[in-house]
Amino acid sequence: MQASAPIVILGGTGFVGRHLVSRLSGSGHRVRVLSRNREQRPDLRLLPGVEVRSADVHDRQQLVAAFQGASAVVNLVGILNERGFRGKGFEKAHVELTRSVLLACRGAKIRRLLQMSALRAGEGESHYLRTRGEAEALVRASGLDWTIIRPSVIFGRGDGLFCRFAGLLRVLPVLPLARPGARFAPVYVGDVATAMTTMLERPKCIGQIYELYGRQVMTLAEIVRYTARHMGLRRWALRLPDALGRLQALVGDVIPGKPISSDNFKSLKLDSVGTRDGLAALGIVPTPVDAIVPALLAGGRHQARLDNWRGRGR
Repeated sequence: MQASAPIVILGGTGFVGRHLVSRLSGSGHRVRVLSRNREQRPDLRLLPGVEVRSADVHDRQQLVAAFQGASAVVNLVGILNERGFRGKGFEKAHVELTRSVLLACRGAKIRRLLQMSALRAGEGESHYLRTRGEAEALVRASGLDWTIIRPSVIFGRGDGLFCRFAGLLRVLPVLPLARPGARFAPVYVGDVATAMTTMLERPKCIGQIYELYGRQVMTLAEIVRYTARHMGLRRWALRLPDALGRLQALVGDVIPGKPISSDNFKSLKLDSVGTRDGLAALGIVPTPVDAIVPALLAGGRHQARLDNWRGRGR
């Protein structure tokens, strides 16, 4: 891979993408981020060697144009929920987009591809995992120099895990939980970015699938209790039996923002715990949850104290 040629990133303005762009820039790589609205990400444009280009990633011709002269493509695009219920949104974001990326790589004569996936991709009943698996199959059959990344849940500032629960716990004294015993091995977003940078720099990573996960396994209920404790809040996680959990998910399907959906419920039937330590294979020591999350939640603790003080003053 030519060091002077840019690495194109789809999904570079998202949670993982922002960390990856920063990591690649800091390592001296040129980066081209594709975004629907480049004006919304002025912070990325300030990084050395980073170009943010407006593009519709679902337009194949725009992809071919954006891939020209690149050394590699990284596809980070993914969704956890869709607007409907039949899997069409997952099909578009995961399968159809991956197919377009592969064709655009061929059109622009790009061989190197990193594809974001998920632990347990292709397993279970959920549209999310099914379409992640279908996208992987397309990549493996593409003939390109591919690497697939399968992370467990990813944590860090602004994540959809600890930080999302923190927002709910600020307003809910009791949090009903579907599938409270579902197990995860949270992995730090900085470690994921370092791993992907390493994959791009090492030819031996071509044709490999890397499971990225941390060493601490936590159930969903434990994650909620951990979050509340480090926010300094007394909160309870109400463990719902599957029948009520399924009902909660169905109700969540029609709530704006879908705090939980029926597809999430199906995904939670499978533990997000790996069996092949991809971080160890890359020489990366996983960052513990305790090293990052308590400091992130400290702000929530101060906010909770302020809210309690305001409540007493009413």
